[in-house]
Amino acid sequence: MRQDDTPPNGPELFGEQWNQLDTYADMLWNEGEERGLIGPRELPRLWSRHLLNCMAINEYVPERAITIDIGSGGGLPGIVLGTTRPDVHVHLVESMERRVTWLEEVRDRLELKNVTIHRARIQELHGEFQVQVVTARAVAALKKLLPMAMPVLKSGGQLVALKGERAAIEIEESQTAIRKNRVAKVDLHVVEVAGTDEATRVVVARKK
Repeated sequence: MRQDDTPPNGPELFGEQWNQLDTYADMLWNEGEERGLIGPRELPRLWSRHLLNCMAINEYVPERAITIDIGSGGGLPGIVLGTTRPDVHVHLVESMERRVTWLEEVRDRLELKNVTIHRARIQELHGEFQVQVVTARAVAALKKLLPMAMPVLKSGGQLVALKGERAAIEIEESQTAIRKNRVAKVDLHVVEVAGTDEATRVVVARKK
């Protein structure tokens, strides 16, 4: 049994998705450190700092949206989004083979029919297809993230990025990238997610 911060009211909070989320947490707890997906200090706060934290983006993803998650790594936030929003189709983009193997194992174990995995760098998908939403967490500073994300967004689509305490500073440092990449508007949202130990910052950048 995990000695962690699993929400005691998880089944009530997440309904049908609870078993999938809890299975994913088990996989990260048992294999995440060994496979280089999560640090040992993060395991005791797996839910509060990682799984629940990722849910802060859900309200900025429209119903039935097709999304791309850049640099999916261990599946945060892409797997969490695919699990908690079964109406959304999530394309996970990850370049490292061992992480792609992990993501495939998670998708199959959780039976996520709405998740597609690409072994690629996001730049390789520029010109291939465009979606309504791009998500990212701990991938790059916003000024580097915007040129990655905007080419795969439809007009009016948006980048939804989970950011840390420097979020406002990153926006200020991204003014040149904002002008060069057809960004119409950038907003910073501070989101309180039940069960987390601090507010989550979500940057939403809308394409012209």
